[in-house]
Amino acid sequence: MAEAAPWPWVVALALGLEALLGYPAALNRLAGHPVAWPAALIGGLERRWNRPASSDQRRRLLGVVLIMLLVAASVLLGGAAQGLLRTSPPALALVALVATVGLAQRSLHDHVAAVLTPLRAGDLPAARAAVAMIVGRDTGGLDPEGVAAAALESLAESFNDGVVAPAFWLLVGGLPGLFAYKSVNTADSLVGHREERWRMFGWAAARTDDLMNLVPARAAGGLIALAGGTGWRIMLRDARRHASPNAGWPEAAMAGALGVQLGGEAVYDGVRTTRPTFGDGPRPTAADLERGLRLYRRACLLLWLIPLAIGLIAVLAR
Repeated sequence: MAEAAPWPWVVALALGLEALLGYPAALNRLAGHPVAWPAALIGGLERRWNRPASSDQRRRLLGVVLIMLLVAASVLLGGAAQGLLRTSPPALALVALVATVGLAQRSLHDHVAAVLTPLRAGDLPAARAAVAMIVGRDTGGLDPEGVAAAALESLAESFNDGVVAPAFWLLVGGLPGLFAYKSVNTADSLVGHREERWRMFGWAAARTDDLMNLVPARAAGGLIALAGGTGWRIMLRDARRHASPNAGWPEAAMAGALGVQLGGEAVYDGVRTTRPTFGDGPRPTAADLERGLRLYRRACLLLWLIPLAIGLIAVLAR
């Protein structure tokens, strides 16, 4: 494990490197993204263990075993990588580079920007296709405001899942913490659903992900509100309307900071679902999505300041 004093600088460097470099496309073509590795394991075990003929108790128990295996493997892998590198400056820089694979500032920005470009040009079919890459809802019937809202909701929620929470667990747990969070979050996205097939098997994934996001989600909402200079009232009022104990915090903060309304009805697999709304303003437009991206960039910069401040305090306290 790296010494306490230099570790916040490693986190700040990882955030900066990932924002600058992202995940190289050539490396992705060659070996895929590392998140795909636990995803393949989760998918294989789900097919083997989550059999409809099994009892609910057995399926839930095996879901717990899945999470235990994922966390144990992640901690061992992260600890081994971090232990080999020790604490010399070049080694810590390499740790920061390795840690970038668990962060998604650059890719999230690029995916949302890919929605904004056709939406601003009035190309609704292309905008729908682009937003379909980052949301789970049906996008074929979305109007321009619906596309902008879906992109902003994904931007806000993924600011936590892909940026703040990984950085938090990297800061408090090093590479083992980061790898464990990414494995649990991947499991939640794959099996932590309420549909009958996954309700019991994915229970442990969903609850563990909720627990690991309790602090980061609230921090993400606070960073968005701070970056926007407003949104605190809406965040505190509306965050708990969300079915998730965590996702409502950044989404409500985004709605409040931009002065728009997010949430509301959405269609999933052809079924219309009523969701709570966040904020009091009008439905967002392409201009609001552009403002949301600027707000996201400021929130990321504010996030960088946290490990930098901790590192400075540690140096001054020596």
